[in-house]
Amino acid sequence: MRGIWAAALNPFAEDLSFDEAGFRRNIRHWVDDLGIEGLFICGKQGEFFSMSLEERKRNLEVAVEECAGRAGTMMSVSDQNFDTVLELARHAQDVGADYIVVHAPVLHFVHDRDALLYEYYKAISEAVDIGIAMWSHPDSGYLMSPELCTRIADLPNVVAIKYSVPREMYARLTELAGDRIQVSTASEEEWFDNIVELGWRLYLCSSPPYQLQTANDRRMHDYTQLAFAGRIDEARAIRDSLDPVRQAIKSTKPGGKPQAHGKYWQELLGQTGGRVRFPMQELTEAEKSATRAAFAACGLRL
Repeated sequence: MRGIWAAALNPFAEDLSFDEAGFRRNIRHWVDDLGIEGLFICGKQGEFFSMSLEERKRNLEVAVEECAGRAGTMMSVSDQNFDTVLELARHAQDVGADYIVVHAPVLHFVHDRDALLYEYYKAISEAVDIGIAMWSHPDSGYLMSPELCTRIADLPNVVAIKYSVPREMYARLTELAGDRIQVSTASEEEWFDNIVELGWRLYLCSSPPYQLQTANDRRMHDYTQLAFAGRIDEARAIRDSLDPVRQAIKSTKPGGKPQAHGKYWQELLGQTGGRVRFPMQELTEAEKSATRAAFAACGLRL
C-alpha cells in the first residue's frame, strides 16, 4: 500500500436503494481522473450500519470489479457480530479484495481490554489469509494503545492500521511498529506533516481525496507526490493553497449530518451523492444554500 487511499461514501437513490450505477461512476472518476491509489469500501462514511449483509457484500463486489487492478481495495468488514465479521472477511477474500479492515469493537462493561482485543484480531488472522488492517477510533468508546497495536502487528497477516488517535499516539506506534505495519490516520490536514516528519507513504483514509480535488485540480495528489520526492517547500505551498477549500467544507458541515454534507459536496463536484439512510438526516435547504455559496468561493477548479 502506498499513496492516497479514499474512504467511499455510498450513494443511495431516491427510494433509498443502493445506487450501484452511481457508485461505479464515482469509482471510475476517483481512480481514472483523480489518481486515487486505493479505496476503503463500506466503512462508517459509507453507512455500512444501515446496509443489509447482502448489500454490504454487493458493495465489495462492485468495488473489486471497478478497480480491477487499477487501484487497491480495502473492505471494511466491521460489525458487532463476530460471525458477520468473518462472513464478510471471507467474502472479501473470495471476490478478490486486496485487504480487509476491522474496527475495534464496542465492548460493553469491559475495562481490561487488551487481552480480549489481541484474541479478537488473532481469531480473524487465523480465519483468513487476506491482509488485515486494524482500525482504532473513539467511536469504540476507547482507544487501542500503541503497545497493544504493536503486539497485534506481530500477527502474520496484519499489515496496517487506520489509527484515529492523537498525534503522539500514532507517532509512538510508528516508532514501535513502523517496520512491520503501515501506520496511518484519516486527517488530511496532518498528512503532509506525517510524510515529512514520520516518513509515511500511505494516507488511510477519509473522503478529502475526492472532496478537495477535481480532474482539473489535483492539488492533494500534487503536494503528496512532491513531498514524496523531497520537494518540501513546493509541496507545502500547494498544501497550504487548499486551506480555503478545507474551510469551506468545515464551516458548512452540520455536526449531525456529516454523510449528507459529504454527498451534497460530491454533487456540487459533479459526482453521484444521493441520499442518506435513517437515522442519518438530510441537509435542509438553508444548509444546502450555505454549502453552495462556500463551494463557489473556495477556489476549486472544476
